[in-house]
Amino acid sequence: MKNILLLVQHDAGQEARLQAALDITRALGGHLACIDVTPYPVVAGNTVMGYSESVVLFDERDSEAKNKAALTARLSHEDVSWSWADTMGEMAASVLDAADLADLIILNRALDGYPLPNMRDITSRIVERTNAAVLAVPEAFERFAFDRALVAWDGGRSAAAALRAAVPLLALASDVEIFMAREEDEEDLRSEPEKAATYLSRHGIHAAVKIAEKSELRANASIAKESDAWCADYIVMGAYGRGRLRETFGGVTKRMLSDSKLPLFLAH
Repeated sequence: MKNILLLVQHDAGQEARLQAALDITRALGGHLACIDVTPYPVVAGNTVMGYSESVVLFDERDSEAKNKAALTARLSHEDVSWSWADTMGEMAASVLDAADLADLIILNRALDGYPLPNMRDITSRIVERTNAAVLAVPEAFERFAFDRALVAWDGGRSAAAALRAAVPLLALASDVEIFMAREEDEEDLRSEPEKAATYLSRHGIHAAVKIAEKSELRANASIAKESDAWCADYIVMGAYGRGRLRETFGGVTKRMLSDSKLPLFLAH
């Protein structure tokens, strides 16, 4: 995991994304590729000769130019390798266009109380369409802690993809727990988390396993409850695959993006 792609856009979640990107790039000895996306302007009502669009576009470009100057000055004093690319377009599409050779994309899970951009929707679409892993961080996020990682396991392909992609980060953890919420009629799946633990052990990562019995809680609530009780620093989970946590992981993914207090490492 050496190629880290960071969405740059002057919004309420930018500092959280940047700090997570710096922490991870530094820890892994990677390269941070910043993509600065100026979105197309959205103007309501009729205009004459596109004047309103031109004014809004000028304001966006001016704002992003100031943002770029501030961030590139800051990056020049950080001990990471980095590069910068400017683009204009729809945000999710622009990130996806730049992500072909990315190992990890840094985004927000959502921007609380901030109407635009709709980061949960943008992140959902990127996660669903990219082959790279995505780290979605909360808006109020100060640093990425590597120590305690919770792996939400359902035995499906998406969970396996997330586990494989997360190995470089999990190798930096002092404690890893594989957590599975089990159905009453899924006795045969008790071995599934043990298989995941065995896989990690071959990478020198020794994970504990916990299987929660049937609960009335939704899967996302079970994951959140366990991550809180176990004092996890971040959560690794599969996204948008039909898992064995009583519902599609699509619904779980969207609820976690809406509500999680912790960074989410997502893949599918």
